[in-house]
Amino acid sequence: MLAFCGTDKCQMDANGRVKLSPRVLEDFARSGSDVVLHCLPEGAVAVYPEKVFEAMRHAESNAAERAGKSMVYRREQRRFGAWSCSQRISAQGRVTIPPEYREFAGLAAAGSVVVAGVEIGVEIWDAARWQEEQRKLMEHAREKGEQEMNDDLQGHISDREEDRK
Repeated sequence: MLAFCGTDKCQMDANGRVKLSPRVLEDFARSGSDVVLHCLPEGAVAVYPEKVFEAMRHAESNAAERAGKSMVYRREQRRFGAWSCSQRISAQGRVTIPPEYREFAGLAAAGSVVVAGVEIGVEIWDAARWQEEQRKLMEHAREKGEQEMNDDLQGHISDREEDRK
């Protein structure tokens, strides 16, 4: 069974809580109800199983050494640390988005949100931002595909020119 796939349109209540769909709750149930919320630079709030988040953050074997040498790395660590928090999915299947995370992601209390599966967890998006993100993704995929086709055609033209020699 596919995990953390698909999208759901949901309402955020006045207290910043989003009720997750039964399908998403099943996915989280496989890895426990402890989750980590993380603000993404793209303007969404990610909800990852705690184990997934830990794997993301601890994949670096020499993190302390890198932090001692690299300002860029320290800034990345700072962004991850400051914009992440542990939480538990409630017995009612809700996750509460802290006010500063809602502000960051443009999520309005009592507003419409999109919960998008990203295979390792879900992301919570403002509906209008989600539409813009989808437009960018599709445009990028189309441009990338056209470039790949052009490169392939150029390769075939070069191959034919070599055969004529």
